[in-house]
Amino acid sequence: MLKPILLVEDNPNDLELTLIALEKSQLANEVIVVRDGAEALDYLNCEGSFRNRPAGNPAVILLDLKLPKVDGLEVLRHIRGTPSLKSAPVVMLTSSREEQDLLRSYELGVNAYVVKPVDFQEFVRAISDLGVFWAVLNEPPPGSARYVRRK
Repeated sequence: MLKPILLVEDNPNDLELTLIALEKSQLANEVIVVRDGAEALDYLNCEGSFRNRPAGNPAVILLDLKLPKVDGLEVLRHIRGTPSLKSAPVVMLTSSREEQDLLRSYELGVNAYVVKPVDFQEFVRAISDLGVFWAVLNEPPPGSARYVRRK
């Protein structure tokens, strides 16, 4: 079973475009969508409505910076501060070009910082490339197998 992609996005338009782009990349990974930082933390910690989800970290976490309830930087801080989550790949996917957001994201341990392109075709290409790289090409850290084998 392939590991899912966790998409944390509150903007309905960006969410729809991201899902279209991931679909066009023909990845077989399930995409789990959460709409705010608190819901992302529930998913990652197997709490709330996600308490019965399959164990394990996503193949990649596509994390918006500006989120309701808990912002993306706080979610990233939690991920990097939690031993079972800290090796999960996190890509900040944001419209913010502010240098302080970029610097803070890298200080907190983000794997990549991608500014959402305005042009639709560029957006689709960027998301497709991200999905393929993190879900297919990237070698996950030791102990974080790409596939979960069931016996």
